[in-house]
Amino acid sequence: MFRRSEYVTHIDFILLTTVLVLSTVGFIMIFSASAILAQQRFGDNLYFLKRQLMYGAFGFFMMFVLSKIDYRWLRPMAYPLLFTSIFLLILVYVPGIGFKVGGARRWIHLGSATIQPSEITKLSLVIYMAYYFSKKKDTIREFKKGVLPILGMTFALIALIYPQPDFGSAMFLSLLLITFLFIAGAKVLHLGILGATVLPFGLYAIFHAGYRYRRLITFLDPWKNPKSSGFQIIQSFISFGSGGLFGRGLGNGQQKLFFLPAPHTDFIFSVIGEELGFAGVAIIIFLFMLFLIRGFRIAYLAQSPFASYLALGITLMIGLQTAINLGVVMGLLPTKGIPLPFISYGGSCLLVTLMGVGILLNISKHLDAKETNRW
Repeated sequence: MFRRSEYVTHIDFILLTTVLVLSTVGFIMIFSASAILAQQRFGDNLYFLKRQLMYGAFGFFMMFVLSKIDYRWLRPMAYPLLFTSIFLLILVYVPGIGFKVGGARRWIHLGSATIQPSEITKLSLVIYMAYYFSKKKDTIREFKKGVLPILGMTFALIALIYPQPDFGSAMFLSLLLITFLFIAGAKVLHLGILGATVLPFGLYAIFHAGYRYRRLITFLDPWKNPKSSGFQIIQSFISFGSGGLFGRGLGNGQQKLFFLPAPHTDFIFSVIGEELGFAGVAIIIFLFMLFLIRGFRIAYLAQSPFASYLALGITLMIGLQTAINLGVVMGLLPTKGIPLPFISYGGSCLLVTLMGVGILLNISKHLDAKETNRW
């Protein structure tokens, strides 16, 4: 154990500043992308912004609290947090508590607020995996003792998330698990067996649901059905293309005027591309890259396996979501509802992301002082 004089006592201010800038951009762009839509639907052009600010205020409060509390308290909380997530996922299916939006039952009422349990599950699973892999580091290359238990726990969560339906979150948890297993040192053979086992289920999920199959076909050739399944991604292309180098100017985008579906949620980056241009897009991507660099730095310099896995998991959770969202809006991946961290409208995502950042900031206070001077 490190004595206090041997580790840093301040948070990573570069990471904190990056998060604050990204979140501020998010609030600004949510208002820009949603004001007209909010006025039409609710008679209040600030409707979406006010709700995001409410979740953001609570999220920043939780980030501050978690940055002050020693991260090591999360180790014995791994199972309670995971089982709480399972309980919340079950509540989604309880009439009167869980409710549908757009044909999907993914949200529950908690008083006047609504939360999406699948978002909470992502952070809970990261904490559990950090605990698990730090405990099982000597047996992770054994399939029965190392891989199978974490595989079973993750698939139990997926079994509750997939029928909502939420194929995107189910695939995200699978990707997070495989990435973690690879980094933790699992055998490539075991990962291959896992991939071969999961692949048929993934193909069945795609071909069994017609809309998922159409998304895949649209990804390959969006111009084949420009007025139906290809409409959304084509409008995203138009947004980026019309932005030019410096954009049309903040608030002056045209695609958000009922052309681009979900302009304030999954496709908000397209609005950024149109209004702020290539320069704005490049700055946002740079900020996310800076976040990843600082997060991986914290994971590398962490003083214990649990801290290292925890920092790595939080960084991957946010980084993978960012990569998937950017890939979708730029036409590099099939359309899937994964929000852009810190920026997309969505209270649960913002809250959970900021809580993860709070934990990451606390870990940054417990790094080896000698090593941080070298990095």
